[in-house]
Parts: sequence; C-alpha cells; structure tokens
Amino acid sequence: MTRTIKVLLAEDQSMVREALAALLGLEPDIEVVAQVARGDEVLAAVAAHDVDVALLDIEMPGCTGIEAAARVHREFPRVKLVVLTTFGRPGYLRSAMEAGADAFLVKDAPAAQLAAAVRTVLAGERVIDPTLAAAALAEGANPLTEREREVLRAAADGSTNAELAKVLHLSQGTVRNYLSTAIQKLAVRNRAEAVRTAREKGWL
Repeated sequence: MTRTIKVLLAEDQSMVREALAALLGLEPDIEVVAQVARGDEVLAAVAAHDVDVALLDIEMPGCTGIEAAARVHREFPRVKLVVLTTFGRPGYLRSAMEAGADAFLVKDAPAAQLAAAVRTVLAGERVIDPTLAAAALAEGANPLTEREREVLRAAADGSTNAELAKVLHLSQGTVRNYLSTAIQKLAVRNRAEAVRTAREKGWL
C-alpha cells in the first residue's frame, strides 16, 4: 500500500491556497493536512500535523517563506521544503537553497509538476525551476551583507537616518555608511533605487 504524503500549505492568498489544496487533494498519495496564511504559523503547524513536505510561498505576513523554511529546517530537518514564488527573482533561489529548501518552483507551474516535485523531494532529490536556476547563475551572488540588507529593509518605508539609527540601535554615521555602501554595490543613485533594485533581484 502506498504511503500518504502529508503536506502543509503556507500561502497568504486564500483563493490560491484553496486551489492548490484542491488540486493536490486529487492526487491519490498526497493529503493536505494543514493550511496556514502566515509565515510565523508554519513551525507550529509542522509540529502539530507530523508533516512530510511543507509548501511555502515566499511573500507572507509574519515572516517570509524563506525565513519559515530556515526555521523548519533547523527544528525538523526530516521535513522536506518546497518554496513557491510568483516572482522569478534569482536572488530568492539562492536564499531558499541556503535556508534548506529542497525545491524552488514558480507558483503557476502545472499541478502535476507540483505533485511530482512533492514526491521527488520526499525521495531525497532536489527540484529547481530550470529558468530560475539559469537566471540565478547569470546574476551571481548577493553582494550585500546581512547588515546592509537589514538597513535597506528598514529604510524601505522612507525613514530618516536618525529614525533608522534609533530602530536599529546604530549611530547615524554607521547607518549612513551602510546605506552608502549598499548604493555603491548596487550601482544606483539613492536609497530608494537601492531598495527597489535589491527587491527586484530577490536580495532583501
């Protein structure tokens, strides 16, 4: 008798989540045992439902799918992780792999491909969208340090250097230096362009 694969779906858009659950539910060997709409609900759901494979959207409230993947990988290393994205940003692929993801697919892939990916990762293999893999190789590594990314993320809402310094517990001079370095690395003119460019490449 074929063992049923227990799947968790983490996706903040309810219509997309329910559609994915319905499609996967048609597979004879896959059961969606839990659904969550927030990244910070993933770990508890994995623990509560003895999940085999977690399907994680990248952009969710609470925390990103990549951050959730890292937490699950750390706490439940046997659970296989499939990261789904609407945006084929090459930086996301690298970040997902570093977080412990076993598969990285675009969300509009055919349902049969997603089901096949679930079975493949459970068998111990990796599945990566070939177009995204090629783009990631062409793009190269993220040039920003973790601290530069942190400052850029905080600066995305237009906060002043003084406000950023207070929130990040840094001096204004240090904040200015991080922003200046990030702007230089990304070859842009200002912090707004730096935030936009880093997001487009999946580096934030």
